[in-house]
Amino acid sequence: MPNTLGLKKYKLFLLIYLSVLGICLAQKEPQYTQYMYNIGSFNAGYVGSVETPEISGLYRAQWVDIPGAPTTMRFGVNVPFANERSGLGFNVVLDELGPSKQTYANLSYSYQVNLTDVTKLSFGMVAGGSFLNLDYSEGSFVDPSDPAILGDNFSNFYPTLGAGLFMYEEDWYLGLSVPNFLTEGLYNEEIATIVEDSWQFHFIGGYVFQLSDRTKFKPAFLLNYLQGAPVTMNLSANFQFIDALTVGGSYRFDNAVSGLAGFQVSNTLFVGYSYDYNTNGLGEFTGGSHEAILKFYIGREGPTRSPRTKNKDKKLKGKPKQIDSPRFF
Repeated sequence: MPNTLGLKKYKLFLLIYLSVLGICLAQKEPQYTQYMYNIGSFNAGYVGSVETPEISGLYRAQWVDIPGAPTTMRFGVNVPFANERSGLGFNVVLDELGPSKQTYANLSYSYQVNLTDVTKLSFGMVAGGSFLNLDYSEGSFVDPSDPAILGDNFSNFYPTLGAGLFMYEEDWYLGLSVPNFLTEGLYNEEIATIVEDSWQFHFIGGYVFQLSDRTKFKPAFLLNYLQGAPVTMNLSANFQFIDALTVGGSYRFDNAVSGLAGFQVSNTLFVGYSYDYNTNGLGEFTGGSHEAILKFYIGREGPTRSPRTKNKDKKLKGKPKQIDSPRFF
């Protein structure tokens, strides 16, 4: 009779190894389910499109119940300038996976132009760095004498330089970004291994359908492409009620299905949560993935009016101003 427990352990190990390998090859940037609220973390063109300064914090626990599974924490700030054309952004992200810890820190700047009376196109640049640390003492190994785990811990700094485009109107947006052009191999002299790095592309879009005075339907998508790895496609559909409560779902092809919920607690505070259930085999061994986000809007006053009303008011004043796009992101 076969050892069922042993087969399950072997299957679990294989699934985790393949999933982690997929992250290393196809997911340089941390993975987010609530990407529509987190665009500034991977598209520098977004930072100047915000209505007022905003501060956001995010925490993601992936594949809970599996030791060493990924966790991500992000702190971000987006500030529009008084000229209503430029913006500045700042991001710090801590990404942990097993014995590895990677910290991203960068500064973004964007400048936007008018394509038409209602269409804006924002150009953004981002510069910073990534601090990678591997602590071999935090792992459990079958063969502790393996040369791959001998010696001092690995630690290095990698500069980053990227760019992004963000085009939007009052009821839709599209974005294209490359978070880092400075690709290079990671080299470990002791075991003579090289991990080749490639450009990673993010293509994002969303639309707002006004179903009634107090109900909106907000589909969105995020496509990630890394040369030599499978394309990652995310589709989401959210409904917003009474300009406060948002509920919906998301699907990451061949990976996970998710439930999303958000609440505009006040004019200055938004709270969001998502839960992922893996559809690629890991669902049998993990309690899923949890993600929570807080967004603070500084200087936002009074109840939010519809974007169409605000734009009409601006036109009546005869003074061109930045479009206030629907803030479901």
